[in-house]
Amino acid sequence: MFTGCGTALITPFRRDLSLDEETLRRLIRRQIDAGINFLVPCGTTGESPTLTRAEHLRVIEITVEEASGRVPVLGGAGGYNTHEVIELARELQRIGVDGILSVTPYYNKPTQEGLFQHYKAIAAAVPLPIIVYSVQGRTGVNVEPATLARLAQIENVSGNISQVANVIHEVPPRFTVLSGDDAVTIPLMALGGRGVISVVSNEIPAEMTALAQACLRGDYESARGIQARYLPLMNVNFVESNPIPVKAAMALMGLLEPVYRLPLCPPAPASLARIEKVLEAAGLLGRVPVAG
Repeated sequence: MFTGCGTALITPFRRDLSLDEETLRRLIRRQIDAGINFLVPCGTTGESPTLTRAEHLRVIEITVEEASGRVPVLGGAGGYNTHEVIELARELQRIGVDGILSVTPYYNKPTQEGLFQHYKAIAAAVPLPIIVYSVQGRTGVNVEPATLARLAQIENVSGNISQVANVIHEVPPRFTVLSGDDAVTIPLMALGGRGVISVVSNEIPAEMTALAQACLRGDYESARGIQARYLPLMNVNFVESNPIPVKAAMALMGLLEPVYRLPLCPPAPASLARIEKVLEAAGLLGRVPVAG
């Protein structure tokens, strides 16, 4: 179900910092019209730490409504309190998501056994596909390949990780491995990964979908051509903390208002200039946003 390119959706805000539902719906329709394979609302790229519970549920509800069964929705439900994660995951199930993206618990730094028990408990409580999102740079905790191999024995658990070669060696073929880093999508999929949860597809959904689909059919020459053109954009999206650059880029493209919630803030002038330069070189500044 979750193969190819899935967009880690940004969350648009109005100038008064409220949720911009109209823009969110327009951005989701833009993704679907571009042929995206699945949608991932309320992850890190969606600024989930600054959303209220009601806003979190509303963003996912809107995504499910707009997707209307045309593409799967992988809703974000992670945290450092297993009980609360389970309750949130159950609410997302009631809304109608097709799966759960669950980041590893952060700050309290569980052991590998604690991580296994955390995800085992979520999987037992919610009969939906669960993507284990291991991003050590943000959480301080890594889900090691041996732990993922144990989790792979649970029917509804899959992985989104960077230590790909060891993981693919350890887990059974049915265990779906996805990239969480646009720039390494091609090598990950060449090793046996099944796709990417993408940041840059917020800006270029059709192109990243084409890259992922080319990899799935073994056409790495075409995939490399797309990568070569858009690698500067993939890289500049992380010139500052995600999602600061991608929202700035989308604002320059005319897709949204460049509004962030503290502690995130607009990019430095030098960073913004770099983002604009990359967009111009990629031919993205002149694009007309999809109406709707």
